[in-house]
Formats: sequence, structure tokens, C-alpha cells
Amino acid sequence: MDIYRTFLAIILSFIILIGYQYFFVGFGPAEVPVEETAVQTEVLPSKAAVPPVAGIANAPVPTSQPLSAVQMDRPDRDARMLSVETDFYTASFTEEGGVLTSFILKDYKETTDADSPGMQLVKVDGSYGFPLEFSWGSVAPVSTFYTAASENVRFQGNVAQLSMTGRGNGVEIERSYNFAKDAPVVDLTVRVKNVSSAVLQGAAELHQSNVPFREATAANRFLFTGAAYYLNESLEEVDSDDFENGSQTITAQMDWVAYEGTYFMNAILPQDGSVSSMTMQAFGEDGVKMKVSSALDTLQPGSEKVYSYKLYFGPKKLDILKDVGSNLDKAVNFGWFDVIAQPTLYLLNFFYGIFKNYGIAIILVTVMFKAIFWPITQKGLKSMKNMQKLQPKMAKLKEKYKDDPTKMNQEVMNLYKTYKVNPLGGCLPMVLQIPVFFALYKVLLMCVELRHAPFMLWMTDLSAPDRLYIGVDIPYVGGIPVLTLLMGGSMFLQQKMTPTTADPTQAKIMMFLPVIFTFMFINFASGLVLYWFVNNLLAIFQQQMINRQKKA
Repeated sequence: MDIYRTFLAIILSFIILIGYQYFFVGFGPAEVPVEETAVQTEVLPSKAAVPPVAGIANAPVPTSQPLSAVQMDRPDRDARMLSVETDFYTASFTEEGGVLTSFILKDYKETTDADSPGMQLVKVDGSYGFPLEFSWGSVAPVSTFYTAASENVRFQGNVAQLSMTGRGNGVEIERSYNFAKDAPVVDLTVRVKNVSSAVLQGAAELHQSNVPFREATAANRFLFTGAAYYLNESLEEVDSDDFENGSQTITAQMDWVAYEGTYFMNAILPQDGSVSSMTMQAFGEDGVKMKVSSALDTLQPGSEKVYSYKLYFGPKKLDILKDVGSNLDKAVNFGWFDVIAQPTLYLLNFFYGIFKNYGIAIILVTVMFKAIFWPITQKGLKSMKNMQKLQPKMAKLKEKYKDDPTKMNQEVMNLYKTYKVNPLGGCLPMVLQIPVFFALYKVLLMCVELRHAPFMLWMTDLSAPDRLYIGVDIPYVGGIPVLTLLMGGSMFLQQKMTPTTADPTQAKIMMFLPVIFTFMFINFASGLVLYWFVNNLLAIFQQQMINRQKKA
């Protein structure tokens, strides 16, 4: 039984560290579900050579009026840049394509530096397009020149509007961006009018080009970045490897489509039910171009069609996303343990509201969880202590029945019954706390609240690995992972204090666990390391109380 408990403890420890990645995130590409969704894959020559995504591949074109992308009306002047500033962001648009060229968040910075600019959510340079390109039929987004109704975007009270109109290929397209000074959402209405004498057919397509919001690091390399959508009450995150050499189309009406990072997202929320598909296409090294398309529409001469969208470019913050609606809050994916993770996040924000420090909030949440599990842990530790006392008797039984394993097991079980000892009692608290650890792992690694959140001294970002820089570049880690080393030391002390029934060889193997944990935690977010360190200290305190009770 001793060796089984030893290996069980080791296995449970590794489940805590890597089980989440394997079972809930995975190390391979995500699979795109096909239930109630028609998927088409178009293979292109290469990832680096992506043609403009415009129009409908098989849309019928009237022979009476050829539609070519060069027949666009364009004034003899340069495109103007137009900016709008709200309480949440500063956005810039251009008349060249009517696209979004910059979107800077005011409350979030690129880095922790004091002079860091605001977080830029449009990271593309335009080589493969900008966000919010629009096409209809053969009207290509890159060739449409729009004329803004005004050179400046002015607020009247709480609202402002940016209207721009473009013509060509027999259609007139009017785009109206509507802003609210105190809201993070932008409303986009696109009116397409047939100004020709022929019947025209086409589909409305709103495009979005994105690259990751930040470089991959050791701390975030397992977290998802890429295209996502919400369909049939389910969040689907699509790995770019699934369409690395081509494009992929999901045919269905979706609540929203978005490009997601760990903390931010650029989302399109169709509002009129006309969007019937979404196409994803890879470009460059790690870029993703997406478009949402309506069904094929037919416009008689003089008739028009209006398409409506909501746009959300901002942080993946639950309370904001819930206010936006359309199930956008489901983008914060806590997985199977959402029922624990959401209250945990609420508690973190509650304590932050009081102490204005997320490090203190993490400590208090850790104390609360430890208090909840205190009785169970207390019982488990006492069981381990009693098991340790039975070791001499068990050793005699093993020696006496060494040639009869069946009889030996029977006598050992009788010994447990006589002294009312549960051989697995010491493992039960760890098993029960695994879901809590997974929930905290998800919260502390994903929540934008911890991004750039300082704690104390050298710990200025609880979402980043803990490092104390001393002017010397230490190989592999850069700076000294002080908190991680303290965590490893506390785990070693806890291991020494915890009663064990293992033989000396097994006990030595168990003493390597703190070393293994230290190396595995070295690139974890410091907020998670802080939780584990405080949890260890509380466990040491609890074990010390039990040891004193036994002496008394």
C-alpha cells in the first residue's frame, strides 16, 4: 500500500501541473465541429500568397453590365484620415477602403513601462488588408474609395457618427459608424444601393485581418490565440494550423466571430441575421484574415439593402462582455470548472475593490479556499499521522506473511479496521482540491484584470513570470525567480513536516517533487506562484498545529 500511495501522490501532482493543458487546452490543433455546420475548405497555393477575399466565388454576373474592380469612382485627391476619441479608445479610419487603421485602448498599456503607449489592437500593416474592409459582389474592398461626410467626427452629447460613401460597379455603398462616448461598442450600418439600370447580385462581406496582439512567451505559449466564433451555444476556437495552406468556411448563423488573444479580442457581432458564413484564411507567419458573409442578395435597379453589425475591440473582461450581449462573454472560456472560476474571479475583484491590489486579493482568496477545505485537510493529515503510527505493526505483518500476499493484505485491512484508519485518507484532500486548482489556474492566467497588475517590490506584473533583475543576465531565466524559489522552499519544508508511511527510498523520491515543481513553475504567471506559495504556508501552519496537538 505504501508504494501505491507514493505513486498516487506523484501522479496527482503531475496531473495538477500538466493535466489541464492536456485535457482542457491540448497541445495539438483544435478540431472544428461539423455538427449543424457545413464546412468547406479551399486549398490555396501557399500561406504567404493570399489573394484578396472579395465577392462570392460563383455569384452570377449580369452580362448586360460587366462588373470589374477598376470601374470605381474616385475623387482626384488623397484619402483623409479621420479619428474619433471616446472614454474607452481612440480609433482612426481612412477613406481608402473605409477601413480601421488604428484602435488604441486608453485603460490598457502595451507594456508596464511608465511611458508605454496605449494598447494597440490593430497590429497589421495593411499588406493583407485592414480590419472592417467591406465588399459586395464584385466591389473589391481595396479598390473602394469612400468620401466622408465631414472632415471631423464631433460628438453631440454622448453620440457621434462617421458616415462615408463610395460608388462604383453600379452600386453605392454608404457606411455609417456610430459611437457612444461612454460605451466600448461601435455600431456599423452599411447601406448598399443599386444605382445601375441592371439587376445586380452579390453578398455583403465584412473583412478583418489580424496578427497576435503580443509575442508568444513561456508564460502564455499554451493559451489560445486565433479565430473564434460562437455557434449553437458553444464556443469554437480554431487553430490556424487547420487552414494553414488554404481557407476554411463555416456555414451557419453565428452570434459573433472574433480574433482572440489571451486578454483582448476584435469581434464582429452580426445584428440582422443576414450573415450566413464565416471564412478564415492564414497569411504571413501567424496572421488570420476572416470575413463574415451574407447569403446571395439580388438588387433591382434603385433598390437597396442594409446590413448591421456591432463591433467590439477591447479587453476580455467579463462584466463588459456581458453588457455587450450576444453571448460575447462566452469568449472568456474557463472550461469545465467555470462554476468555480467565475465566483473566484468575483472574489478577486471584490477584494481588489477594497485593497486596490490584486496580490492581496489572491492571498485573501487563497485563505478563503484553505478555510473551506480546512476540516477535510485536517482529517486527512490526522489519518496520515495515524498511518505512520501503524508502520511498526504493518512491518511485522509483512514479515510474517511475506510468502502469502493474499493473507498479508487481509491482515493489513483488518489492522486498518481495528484502528479505524483510512489508507487513502491523506490523498483525499488533494483530490478534492484539484478542481479548485484548475479553476484558479485558468483565472490567474487568463483574466485581463491581472495583466500588468503590480503586487509589491519587484513584482510589477502578476500575469508575467516572477523575476528580480540584478543587472546580470542569468541564463534561461534572465533574473532571479525569487517568489518561485520561496515557493519551492516552502514546498520542501511542507514535505519534511508531512507524515509519511513510505520507506526511506520512496521518501527520497518524494523529496524531489519540490525541485520538479520549482522548475515547472519558473515560467508560470507570478499570480499563480503567489497562490501556491501562500497555500503552502497555510498547509505548513496546519501541519504544525496537528503536530503540537499530538505532542500535547
